[in-house]
Amino acid sequence: MTVVTFDYWDMISLLGRDVSREELIKKIPMIGASLERLAGDEISIEIFPDRADMLSVEGIARAMRNFLGIEKGLKKYKIAEPKVEIYVDESVEQVRPFIYGCVIRNIEFNDKSIASLMDLQEKLHFSIGKERKKMAIGVHDFDKVVPPFTYKGVNPNEIKFVPLASNEEMNLNEILEKHEKGKAYAHLLKGKKRYPIIVDKNENVLSFPPIINGQLTAVTEETKNIFIDVTGIEEKAVMHAMNIIATSLAERGGAMEQVKIINGKEKKTPDLTPYHTEVKLSYIKKIIGIDVDAKKCLEKMGHSVKIDGSIAKVISPAWRMDILHPIDIVEDIAIGYGYNLIPDSLPKEITFGESFDYGKIHGTMIGLGFNEVLTLTLSSKKKEFEDMNIKGKTVEVENPISMHHSIIRYSLIPSLLEILSRNKHNDLPQQIYEFGDVIQEMQQKKILAGVKIDAKTNFTECKSIVEAILRNFGLKMDVEEIKHHSFIDGRCASIIVNGKHIGYFGEINPDVITKFSLEYPVIAFEMDASFLSSP
Repeated sequence: MTVVTFDYWDMISLLGRDVSREELIKKIPMIGASLERLAGDEISIEIFPDRADMLSVEGIARAMRNFLGIEKGLKKYKIAEPKVEIYVDESVEQVRPFIYGCVIRNIEFNDKSIASLMDLQEKLHFSIGKERKKMAIGVHDFDKVVPPFTYKGVNPNEIKFVPLASNEEMNLNEILEKHEKGKAYAHLLKGKKRYPIIVDKNENVLSFPPIINGQLTAVTEETKNIFIDVTGIEEKAVMHAMNIIATSLAERGGAMEQVKIINGKEKKTPDLTPYHTEVKLSYIKKIIGIDVDAKKCLEKMGHSVKIDGSIAKVISPAWRMDILHPIDIVEDIAIGYGYNLIPDSLPKEITFGESFDYGKIHGTMIGLGFNEVLTLTLSSKKKEFEDMNIKGKTVEVENPISMHHSIIRYSLIPSLLEILSRNKHNDLPQQIYEFGDVIQEMQQKKILAGVKIDAKTNFTECKSIVEAILRNFGLKMDVEEIKHHSFIDGRCASIIVNGKHIGYFGEINPDVITKFSLEYPVIAFEMDASFLSSP
């Protein structure tokens, strides 16, 4: 989760009403956040990934005004017709095709509001933007440039400008090689023949997305009018980021003005048209378990609602990118009502499960010299497949927080190898194991896996470990040589119990060892733990 830190008095000025620290600290967790730290006037809270609209003090204040009853229902912003145009050249089509723009006029900045804007920009880059890959935001002093603007692709050596936080004029290749941000995000333009830039009427460079803005348009406390650009490879990400950052600035008193995007056809951005969702009242009761005043609860969460017979017709704000399904509306009703007020109830359906003798598994592994670890269920395709020299299918996360946590793990061994790589400074041998869930062949499985790294470890030792585990559960193992690209050829075997293949073990392939930055032989095993369940 993302931590947002703000000043109590800044929050009060945005709320427009005095609210005591005690009440604020009590109410904030009720809207889907948790208090991280309180130090004098400084408050830090954790925001759940689905609420990108609350990644700034402005967004939190907007949500709290509804929740505290200061405002009611859907917030409506005034937004002026466009006076500024962005011409999109076809040269960006294969690089970074989408761009949205907005002008915010007559805004008064101070050190807190500038810090909040920059912090929101980076948090959106990390969350919605997936570290600027899907989208990146540029914020500019509008009075330093002359519209109309042009978004185009250029030869990397064709244009020079002074990038933000620099005094040196550089071409685009030099920025990628020398500038801190250029080096950090150069991989996003790898293999591209042309790089995207935004220029004004006089060919002044505003931005080199997704890398860096120009020093010319740096925002200061003297800035009164702002131009925002959001570019990217996924239009939904661009749209949502623009809606969030533009309305956050409007919360500071700025006047929003649309920008006309001209790309063969014309459109105006940002588009704050609300979402419409219909939810059956019977569905709401089925999920929550009791009758609630859906209209009152949803208005408390910033929606407008009309009850039409047995249907709740809900109008949701454009900055709420988490509203994708009727269940999301039901969740907001539950939050608005108060989870603590929903009575406890026993499950209405009886299910039968099968227990695992975890204590015996743990005792067995400790007896064999292993230490237990717990790793994240979310992983990446690179770690699970590319680094392990294998191919496979697993469940992908539709909107991952980062590419390092984009799939449900396929195996436990990659995470165990990663832990070994982070403990290279410790003495050998090292033996660790994990007992957890994976998704294989689109089925959830409970797996036991272990690895050992040592200068003299080998296939025979691994076979002895696996035999000892199974023997402790009264099981006898047969083995059969198999080919597995994560392991050395001829040194990998299938684990067979009662004629069924339940896992494998062997010596890890040196290529895999190198990819995890390890330097000594590694043995590993992985088996279906359902065979270790209690009778």
